[in-house]
Formats: sequence, structure tokens, C-alpha cells
Amino acid sequence: MGTIPPRARVYVACVVLAAVAVLARLTDIRAPWGAIVLLAALYAGCEHLTRWRFGHQHAVQGMGTFFPVLLAGAFLLPPPAAALVALPGALFSRVEQRPRWLRRVWRAAQLVLGAWAASRVHWALGGRDAVVQADFPYALGPAAAAILAFCAVLTVLEGGILATAERVPVRTAWRGLFPRSLAPLAVHGLAGLMMAVLWRSPYGPVAALLVLLPMYVSWWVFAQYHRERAAHQATIRALVQAVDIKDGYTRGHSERVGQASMMIARELGMDDERAEVLRFAGILHDVGKLGVPTRLLRKDGPLTPEERRVIELHPEYGHEMVRGIGFLGEARSAILHHHERLDGSGYPYGLMGGQIPEFARVVAVADAFDAMTSTRSYSRARPVAAALTELDRCAGTQFDPQMVRALVRALARYGWHPAVTADEPRGNVPPPSPADSLRAETTS
Repeated sequence: MGTIPPRARVYVACVVLAAVAVLARLTDIRAPWGAIVLLAALYAGCEHLTRWRFGHQHAVQGMGTFFPVLLAGAFLLPPPAAALVALPGALFSRVEQRPRWLRRVWRAAQLVLGAWAASRVHWALGGRDAVVQADFPYALGPAAAAILAFCAVLTVLEGGILATAERVPVRTAWRGLFPRSLAPLAVHGLAGLMMAVLWRSPYGPVAALLVLLPMYVSWWVFAQYHRERAAHQATIRALVQAVDIKDGYTRGHSERVGQASMMIARELGMDDERAEVLRFAGILHDVGKLGVPTRLLRKDGPLTPEERRVIELHPEYGHEMVRGIGFLGEARSAILHHHERLDGSGYPYGLMGGQIPEFARVVAVADAFDAMTSTRSYSRARPVAAALTELDRCAGTQFDPQMVRALVRALARYGWHPAVTADEPRGNVPPPSPADSLRAETTS
């Protein structure tokens, strides 16, 4: 939400009005103000501590918001009272990006509605009595339903803001939000249930606070993981920006190859960790261009055999550059071998068939696909269908047929929505020819 579009402001206003309507129901109940104030103060303190200590992260990922306290409130309090617990902490939380007031109001409204829904479901299923009586395992059922409701509300609202404020396509705005959010929220919910049960025990709120200590330790471990991940991303961005500055015609190409590689990885059924490393491989496949003279990368005319041999060194240059970056793992082999061909006619080592690492076979297809569907100084972009036809024609000799089929399935399912490619071509550009595509595949 950098510059907030009008439709996003309308969306936020509607969510805020819904939150105000929920809070207005406080006048209809006998509110337990002591518990509300204590939980609200506890949540506000945890919110301030986690955001100050760990920084702002995406809300539905559970980082930077102390959901156990909110969910404990949902298990202990009537729905309007549980909703009020979130309000002070969200309104006064630390926000980095502008407009800060709108972000705070949005976050407060989102959490108010989520806590209200969780409490409403929990109470409707008799969870209050189960908590008071510490009736296990019966208490787990209403708590699980409340956690699902909380997660559903947050992800539905989050998808809406992605579609209206971040301009994410509506068909993809909600994709994957719920399953990614459910696991951390389930852990937070169990901690919240423990807090609620201890709160209602003879030991009272003081015992409930003991739950926060192990949660804070797990929070710290989680934060370390995210910091390491952010450092990895910063390393990748720095290398890619250096390549883009040197070779302006391929600006954005690296990110698109990473995107296509990830799509193939998903179709192949790779786990999240390998798919992420494969995305790194796609993004960094051309990092070796930093060792190639700029005049060759920006040459408009055909390459001489000597110049081609110099450019064909870029996979080895790239491999040397990333050799010491441990988190890249299998990506290093993809950077070195993404120009190998199944028939052994590729470079740098002329590997054949199964000798070529799996990651390299994926990146080779993603690289060639983006080269053909991007506008360069020497060729216009081909339609996606034409590029897939060319990939299919070369499958079995140049490309791994399994990887080509995976890309075809992924594009049929999700489509291809790349960013604007390289700089606009200068002058009139003739239609692409087979020689153009080979040159594109060589220099990409």
C-alpha cells in the first residue's frame, strides 16, 4: 500500500465500518472490563516488543503480531470484548511505510474482525464451558474451529487488500494465503488455548503469562530464520542488479526466468525448499555476465566465433562467483550447466541427457522460453504459443521433454504474466528467425 488507490481506500473504509459495527455490540453485553484491559495491555506490549525487536512482516505469516494473546481473548471473552482486545495494540503499533494512520486503522479493523469471528465460533460451539472446566480433549474442537475462523477472516481480508491496493490479479490474490497462514496460526492458537485454560484455573492470569516465555523463545528462533532469509534475498538482489546494469537488454529477464523455473518446480512436485533454491538458480543463471566485456553484451550485430566463445564462458564465471555462497546449494550446478543440451552439443562441458543436473534442465527451458517471449534489440517477442511450439520441437535434443511438459501444464493453469521486458528495441526489428532464437538462447 505505497500509494493507496481510491478503490483500496473504499475497501478499507468498508472493513473499518464492519469493525465499528462489531465493537458497537459492546453496549449489548456485560463486558468483563478487567480482563479486557489486562489482555489489551498485554497484547499491546507484545505487539510493540515483537515489531520493535523483529521488524514489520506480512501479517498473515504470523511474524510481528502476537496472536496467542488475541486468541486467548477469543477463548475467554464474549465476541465484542474479544474484538476490543486487538484495538489499542494495532492502533499504536510501529508502522514503517506511509500512510501510517491508514495502515494502522486497516490492521486494527482486520484484527478486530478476526478476533470477533474466532470468539463467535468458539462460543457457539460451547468452547467457553470447555475452557472453564479444562475439559480435554473436548476443548480442542471449538478451539480448532475458532482458529480456522480467525485464519479465514485474516486471509480473506488480506487477499482483498492485495487485489485493491497492490494490484494483484483477482484470480491470484487469495491463492495460497490460507494454507500458508494456517500452520503458524495453529501453533499460536494452541498457545492461546493454554493461556485461556490457565487464566480460568485457580492460579489465575499470572500462570497464564508463563505461556508467553516459551512463545517468545520460539519467536526469536523464527525471527533468526527470517533474518537469514532476508540476507539471502539481499544477496540475490545485489547480484541481479549488477547484471541488469551491465546488460540493459536483459533487464527483468533474470526475475522472469526465476518465475518460470518456480512454475516448473511446482509442476514437478518439488518441496518448497528445493523450489525456492531453483528460483534462485533461475534468477542468478546469468550472473557470469559480470565477467563478460560489456561491448559484447551490448553488440547489435552478429557475434564472431571468438566473441561467441568469450560469451560462452559466462556459466563458468557465474559458477566461480557463487561457489562460496552456501545457501544456493543445487543452484550452483544450474548456473554452470544451464546451456548444456541433451544431445551433448551444449556448453561448457558438452554433458548429455541425465548427466545434466535436474536444476540445469529446468533453467534451460525457462531461460529459452523467456528469451523467445521477450523483446530484444535483435528480435521481437514471440507469442507464448509459438515459444511453446519451438520448445516442443527441440524437446529431446536440446531440452528435457519432462521440463517442457511441466512448463506447458503450468502456463495452461496459471498463464504467463511477466513484467515489461528489456528496453524498447531501437529502429525496425525484423520478425524473429531460428538464428535469432539461438542467439537469444546463447546470450541469455
